[in-house]
Amino acid sequence: MTEAAARYAGPPVTVLPPPAAQGLQAADTVTQGDPLLYLDGVTVSFDGFKALNALSLVVGKGELRCIIGPNGAGKTTMMDVVTGKTRPDAGKAFFATTYDLTRLDEAEIANLGIGRKFQKPTVFENLTAFENLELAQKAPRGTWSALLARLDEQKAGRIGATLERIGLADRRFARAGALSHGQKQWLEIGMLLMQDAALLLLDEPVAGMTDHETEETAKLVLSLAGERTVVVVEHDMEFVRSLGARVTVLHEGSVLAEGSIDHVQADQRVVEVYLGR
Repeated sequence: MTEAAARYAGPPVTVLPPPAAQGLQAADTVTQGDPLLYLDGVTVSFDGFKALNALSLVVGKGELRCIIGPNGAGKTTMMDVVTGKTRPDAGKAFFATTYDLTRLDEAEIANLGIGRKFQKPTVFENLTAFENLELAQKAPRGTWSALLARLDEQKAGRIGATLERIGLADRRFARAGALSHGQKQWLEIGMLLMQDAALLLLDEPVAGMTDHETEETAKLVLSLAGERTVVVVEHDMEFVRSLGARVTVLHEGSVLAEGSIDHVQADQRVVEVYLGR
């Protein structure tokens, strides 16, 4: 168990989420700075290989956290557990103190307010940026709800504000397939915002970006911290440094080191297994 996990007083109570507790509403039950994501002793094995080995991690509400580590360290598997794609063999995984992620499927976890941006942008390339955000907005998904849905002034205004925030206001009517790689990444982050995701898991958000796009992405991520809880998995150390966030280093499925970027870069173990490569 990490020092952060040890400081957290007592295990959460196992409670499945009521239908009304979704998105930002579920996170509202947690005070700013208190644990929003809580992993304790999470272990995942694939054919005898431990992708996660008693991993413990605590991320506070409103926190911006960076996760780094060599390939095979368990970063992707950790996100798979949090989003319900992979079931752990052992350990606890809780969201907003009372929601047991190990008992929920991927759709239930997404509705609860956990959103993931994958390395490769997953946007609707034949639709415009505006239409992508319109489809992503949180709304009833039943057949009749979809058929009768209308874009009112309030919803259109929210889409417009999100386009401004992600830097795509002047590209709102451009097909997503015509956007640059970086712009597609921003659009996918915007889609998570439209879904009211309280916890954003961003997997290598600046991979393949230009220097300018990387700088703009850092500004966007920093603007989200506090309002949302953001976990960034990244290899670009300059980008990680620009965020100025607490850094967790994973190695062989466990936490190797944790602290400021200067602290982890000065850790000889981190240098040996990751930074020195």
